[in-house]
Amino acid sequence: MDLGLKNKVAIVMGGTSGVGLKTAEMFLQEGARVAICGRDQQRMESAREHLLQFAPAEQVFASTCDVTSKEDVQSFVDGAAASFGQVDILVNAAGQSVMGHFFDITDEQWRQQIDLKYFAIIYAVHAVYPHLVKQGGGRIININATLAKEPERHMVATAATRAGLLNLSKTLSQELAPDNITVNSVALGLIATDQWERRRLKNAPDMAPEEYYNDLAKKRNIPMGRVGQPEEVAGAILYLASAQASYTSGSTIEVAGAISKAL
Repeated sequence: MDLGLKNKVAIVMGGTSGVGLKTAEMFLQEGARVAICGRDQQRMESAREHLLQFAPAEQVFASTCDVTSKEDVQSFVDGAAASFGQVDILVNAAGQSVMGHFFDITDEQWRQQIDLKYFAIIYAVHAVYPHLVKQGGGRIININATLAKEPERHMVATAATRAGLLNLSKTLSQELAPDNITVNSVALGLIATDQWERRRLKNAPDMAPEEYYNDLAKKRNIPMGRVGQPEEVAGAILYLASAQASYTSGSTIEVAGAISKAL
């Protein structure tokens, strides 16, 4: 199936690792041009080198950017638009979870989650919007989590901010519809990303990755019996960015192995 992504320009916020990097890779494989950003210069350069395996340098724009800084986000988006001449797709993939119960979460952690899971998306949409309008429409895809609808006590800060983002995405889908801009969400369950690999190395360094993830799947009672992979998330993102999803807006696709019981 031709997804209609050839020569489109996709901005992937937080595209230097995990789901974001895999999404950028798959956009390039579909013939799109991609802009990625991250706070860490070394990781950003490493991600760029990885992406150059799939496309020539002129199809990849990479820059350091703190997604919680309005000025950084504006500069990054404008730089990508100037480099490629247009912007068609925004994927908000930056994110990091904080584990802890309500009274364990510090004020600083609350602010960090709100900045990363909420204001970062606000800044990105503000920056991208004029470019999408200039193109006659576009796509915005926000990476979320099943926690948005089905919170867990030990993830209170993440769940609360994810719920806010879900509401924001739905509202934006209605507000931006007249501009032919779709806004959708992809809600993740347990996905084998760098964040989980760091937890494995910290908590169970003697366990092989396959054993660790199989154990996690059992402990979390994932109905499909396994942990998801970044490419499975990226596939859902590419669909929502495609020509075939032109009438899909305000929706949430769960990539979670049927773990969520929420409607």
